[in-house]
Amino acid sequence: MEGLAVRNETRVTHFILLGLSRSPNLEIVFFVLFLLMYLLAVAGNLLILITIYVDSQLNSPMYFFLSNLSFLDLSFSTVTVPKSLVNFLMHSKIISFGDCIAQLFFVHFVGGTECFHLTLMAYDRYVAICNPLRYNTIMNRRTCLLLVLSTWVAGFLHGFSQAFPSTLLTFCGPNEIDHFFCDSHALSLLSCSNAFISETANMVNSGSLTVCCFLVVFISYVYIISTVLKIRSAEGRKKAFSTCASHLMVVTLFFGPGVFIYMRPSVTFAGDKLISAFYTIVTPWLNPFIYTLRNEKVKKSMKKLGGRKVSFLETHVD
Repeated sequence: MEGLAVRNETRVTHFILLGLSRSPNLEIVFFVLFLLMYLLAVAGNLLILITIYVDSQLNSPMYFFLSNLSFLDLSFSTVTVPKSLVNFLMHSKIISFGDCIAQLFFVHFVGGTECFHLTLMAYDRYVAICNPLRYNTIMNRRTCLLLVLSTWVAGFLHGFSQAFPSTLLTFCGPNEIDHFFCDSHALSLLSCSNAFISETANMVNSGSLTVCCFLVVFISYVYIISTVLKIRSAEGRKKAFSTCASHLMVVTLFFGPGVFIYMRPSVTFAGDKLISAFYTIVTPWLNPFIYTLRNEKVKKSMKKLGGRKVSFLETHVD
């Protein structure tokens, strides 16, 4: 009973996020890099959202899915980066237990939703290329809305399944998390209770999600490539491949680091934090450039949007 009382008295109520480095000079460098990439990610993804919303010519399932991806990228970076920016400049890097669990939940909620959504976009490209005559019938507005909603529900369940086991762990100290945001593996390393079940559940959950999504994407592109290779026109093949190239680049950038971090036993490597920084901030920053640089329709719509803004300003200034 005395041991139990001492354990309850020393239970951790907050954590300290150690961040990417313990060097003040390096933290300033990381602050500047994170701030620039975050501002560019916010600006780029907001620009895509506004462009697709304003331009009626982009009223198709492909661009509807792209706008949802931009919103997910914006949300994903916002879950971790603002807190990290504050910690880079603060000596005290405290986060409460409740805020830590909430951050863990939203990282996996939004990240899981994006994983499902990228899989959905692969299916959309499969229907567009392999069943072009039935595309508008299959991917009608109602179906698209239900599919997107299902990715959010699945992402929510994934986030809950990652966060809930961590709430069952006991933390007696130390309370220093060797990361720049709260994650399930980083928390389990600090637990003074048996974290085997929690770790196993989290790995199986993340592994199942990744494998299922990867298989759907892989099978979709097997059919897509076999269909494209049957197109006689070189111009037709080029156009078909160009519609998939951006998505494949984004899938690689997102799935690659995620597989390395979550599809393995509970082993910590020195580069884990930098890899996590890649998929939480670098990928959301790169995605708008990948899609706008390779998509003529989006670039033309952005130019038109810029022209409307200039015209609006000239009218009101005069």
